[in-house]
Amino acid sequence: MLELNDIVKIFNRGTVDETTLFNHFNFNVNKDDFISVIGSNGSGKTTMLNLACGTLTPDSGSVIFEGNDISRLSEYKRAKFIGRVLQDPKMGTCGSLTILENMALADNKNKSFGLTPIINKKRIDYYKSLLEQCGMGLENRLGVKVGTLSGGQRQALALIIATMTDIKLLILDEHTAALDPKSSETLMQITDKIVKEKHLTTLMVTHNLRFAVEYGNRLVMMHSGHAVMDIAGEEKANIKIDDILDKFNEISIEVGN
Repeated sequence: MLELNDIVKIFNRGTVDETTLFNHFNFNVNKDDFISVIGSNGSGKTTMLNLACGTLTPDSGSVIFEGNDISRLSEYKRAKFIGRVLQDPKMGTCGSLTILENMALADNKNKSFGLTPIINKKRIDYYKSLLEQCGMGLENRLGVKVGTLSGGQRQALALIIATMTDIKLLILDEHTAALDPKSSETLMQITDKIVKEKHLTTLMVTHNLRFAVEYGNRLVMMHSGHAVMDIAGEEKANIKIDDILDKFNEISIEVGN
């Protein structure tokens, strides 16, 4: 479904801080994959997501989606088929608008509209049915300003909004990292439910090793712009957190830390 082919990405080119993160990097995401991506800071996890979403463009190489080269396609045009939830609960929703207004705006994403009301009252029951999946009672609070919600509630809403249109790829960029443990657990359960029900191909970056082990069919570890671990199927199902920690330690020894 998604291919990063021969990607080169250099930051701060021509300065003393020039850094080559990806040097002819290749990575494939298959349809229906749910990939957990782990790795230390600066390993290339978020940059890989940004290349997929169009936030960054490669210096060379290509980004292919369903056979089409989207390397130079703008981020907002990719939003037609790629949904993204970021780490900050304040991102992905507008705090000054109500839950209903946020959902109506998302429902009309990529549609043209003028002076007619943005809220289609015939869609309200649909919005409520989506919110019911969260088990947080948000379906009964449509008139509440999003800025008054807790971090967990707001992030759950961001997830619903990101997946309410017909996207084909879901990008999760440490979407549980800013939440307390209970809210993180709840959000992951909601995430897994939505991914399975909608059959969404998903790419999730996380620092939570338990989530990386328990969720998804594939596990990738990034280090210095390389995928140093890429396991799926039975191997993924049988991996333990200690196995991942051993790999981290092995990498640390190799680079002299």
